[in-house]
Amino acid sequence: MITVDFDTFTIEPGMTVLDVGCGQGRHSFEAYRRGAHVTAFDMNETDLADVKSMFVAMDVEGQVPVDATADVRHGDARDMPFKTGSFDRVIASEILEHIHEDETAMQEIARVVKPGGLVAVTVPRWWPEQICWKLSDAYHEVEGGHVRIYQGSQLIERLERTGLEVIGQHHAHALHAPYWWLKCAVGPDNNNFATRAYHRLLVWDMMKAPAVTRLAERSLNPLIGKSFVVYLRKPVS
Repeated sequence: MITVDFDTFTIEPGMTVLDVGCGQGRHSFEAYRRGAHVTAFDMNETDLADVKSMFVAMDVEGQVPVDATADVRHGDARDMPFKTGSFDRVIASEILEHIHEDETAMQEIARVVKPGGLVAVTVPRWWPEQICWKLSDAYHEVEGGHVRIYQGSQLIERLERTGLEVIGQHHAHALHAPYWWLKCAVGPDNNNFATRAYHRLLVWDMMKAPAVTRLAERSLNPLIGKSFVVYLRKPVS
């Protein structure tokens, strides 16, 4: 499930891309397909091993341009082992809400992107996330879970304090919001008939991308989009 709009957040062959808190690698894989030199960065070594295996499989299957490269790095977003100005593009998708010292991580993101480079940050949207928290403590009170809910203006203000400049924003994944409300209402670990049926619908939508659901999601994103996405540029001087 891709949250970043790669028509807005353009990646050209040969660019260096850092995916901070890459998780299972969804954005790393897309950047790799576009011919970038990708670094997938995360604290979870199990996830990183899976991402690295997928990078190898994509190369073997000819899914990526010949000159593209991809690797994984283990570490902490609050203290990244990269030189200042190392990357043309930095992605931080659904990661800042997990970090207590989020502004430290934001400073690191701003540090490692090149002057003139772009940053894409996504977090759960404020009001759909509020509903999830009210419906279920178990949704967020888990090890490594969400520690805050951002208002869009709050997220932007903190990112701008790092010196980054906002160039765009939108909401995404409207069809996923009701699914998470349903899961929270019945219990996140209660995989009942309704949640299984909705999940099958979401998987079908992601695999087939039919026009009717794509149109529905685009129409509903401004209203109930589950993710808030902001794009920023690092000034040249």
